[in-house]
Amino acid sequence: MDFSLTEEQRSYQALVRDFAQREVAPRVQEYDRDERYPVELVAKMAELGFLGGTIPEEYGGSGIDHLTMALGIEEMSRVCIHMGSAMGRAAGLVGSGILRFGTEAQKRRYLVPLARGEVFAGTAVTEPHSGTDVAAMETTAARRGGEYVLNGAKTWISGVGLAAWYLTFATLDRARGPRGVCAFIVERGFPGLVERPIRHKLAFRPAAVGELVFEDCRVPAENLVGREGEGLKVAMCAVENGRLSVACRAVGLAQGCLDASVAYARQRVVFGQPIARYQLVQAKIADMVLGVESARYLTYRLAWLRSRGVRRARREASVAKLHATEVAFRAASDAVQIHGAYGASDEYAVGRFLRDAKFLQIVEGVNDIHRVLIGEYALGLREERQDAAPVSPAAAAPPPPR
Repeated sequence: MDFSLTEEQRSYQALVRDFAQREVAPRVQEYDRDERYPVELVAKMAELGFLGGTIPEEYGGSGIDHLTMALGIEEMSRVCIHMGSAMGRAAGLVGSGILRFGTEAQKRRYLVPLARGEVFAGTAVTEPHSGTDVAAMETTAARRGGEYVLNGAKTWISGVGLAAWYLTFATLDRARGPRGVCAFIVERGFPGLVERPIRHKLAFRPAAVGELVFEDCRVPAENLVGREGEGLKVAMCAVENGRLSVACRAVGLAQGCLDASVAYARQRVVFGQPIARYQLVQAKIADMVLGVESARYLTYRLAWLRSRGVRRARREASVAKLHATEVAFRAASDAVQIHGAYGASDEYAVGRFLRDAKFLQIVEGVNDIHRVLIGEYALGLREERQDAAPVSPAAAAPPPPR
């Protein structure tokens, strides 16, 4: 197995790294403090083609492979995981569900401007009383002539206040369980849609997160994505991409913690010598290195499988997401410990990294659930299967962990 990067991948990695250091790093402290999503930075990223990810060029995307996209998300997340998230949104659930199940008209109307970075969009799955158990959703849909009427609520939804539209889910009949769930594209201006931002969050502060309330919200029938009853298929078609994005962000954050800790340990002097000379600090640094490199391997393996055309790699997605986010939280905790009291100051990034790392363990499936899934795969209680598409001869091989 060849672990070398192509010249194109190295160039893309360097381009993202330069942008992150030059444009994002000087601003991240301010917009995190202000709980403001930096739309001006996202617009610049769009100009450079950072937002289209794996979406084909014919639908406004960059058409890059999953490995290249993973490299970019990781590099951006060394500075800010939220700008890293922006790089994977179109290729995640928001866009992938429409790419695979949407009509040609839906792809042209919604996917193309999303992949080009001309609009923001969000995915509305989680509800006040259901998150992990998606099939238990309480939001209902009723067909009335040429439209559907939605009633219910979604919460912790990204893009509230910014998104032009949402990919959301509702059930036609709760008695039918998963077979009753449908997927819809709901535009911000549709009658009956109410947005309620959530402020003063512990973490993910720049993320525009909030609640959506559907009060007899009328949605044209042509905005049904897929067929009636295929909503869960739409929701699940991109879980590997979503978990890949989270794993990449976690690896980037952990690398950022390592970078910051090394720099601080070299210049902080205690008892007449840099704290880098103390074995307890060295041990923490060594643990970060081991964690980052192992998480990077698992994350790149998932990206490599996806680049080879594997459509279903859910075990590998759970392994990568779980391990990378656990590594990120441990690295952030140790980084704060190394920084001492300065870890509490927003003049240093490690406090922000710690807050955000905690919630990377929750998004895209809480880590406890991933432990259950991995255990079930190992015990033979859950089918382990990879559905592969034909592999191009030019498919990239996994890159090295640097």
